[in-house]
Amino acid sequence: MHSWRRICILVLLSSLAIAQQPPSASTVDNDFVRKEFGSTCTLMAGPPQVEADMDGDGIEDLVVAARCTNALADQAELNFTVIDPYNSFYGYGNTRITTQFASEDPATRGLVLLVIHGAGSKAWRAATPKAKFVIINLPFKEIAVKKLTVKKKTVMAIYADETGGDRMTSATFWDGKKYRYQPIGSSMQ
Repeated sequence: MHSWRRICILVLLSSLAIAQQPPSASTVDNDFVRKEFGSTCTLMAGPPQVEADMDGDGIEDLVVAARCTNALADQAELNFTVIDPYNSFYGYGNTRITTQFASEDPATRGLVLLVIHGAGSKAWRAATPKAKFVIINLPFKEIAVKKLTVKKKTVMAIYADETGGDRMTSATFWDGKKYRYQPIGSSMQ
């Protein structure tokens, strides 16, 4: 009888310890991506998930590389915005048209960056985040989030080591109203 009570106490203590552990920083998986951005999107293996304050409000945001077969499909229902800063930079960013642009390389077809601007103490994990974006047509193979100086102001930017023969690096950053694309030059390597 005494050992039975000891087992019950151990089970109770271990379940309390598990319940008190903070949520894992890596809670982003395919289920999370589908819940936030729809069934046509899946998490991409390779580039890291990055937590950083992308919009300068002091609250952590999330940047994740993913693959979406139809980025516009669940936009209204799941309250996110599909944007194309890359083609906007080159003169035309109408996402209804630019989502139809297919990459020449099948390995890069459908690559997107998913960005969640956090809200409140739970940041990007909040039930209702401040904003969600799907960045399409950015030709990346690797991403990193670093500071960028734009017009004497320092902002956080998503640096992309782009696909293609010219090995270009670019930065995509929040200007206070929208995400903008800026070519930088040679590769990050």
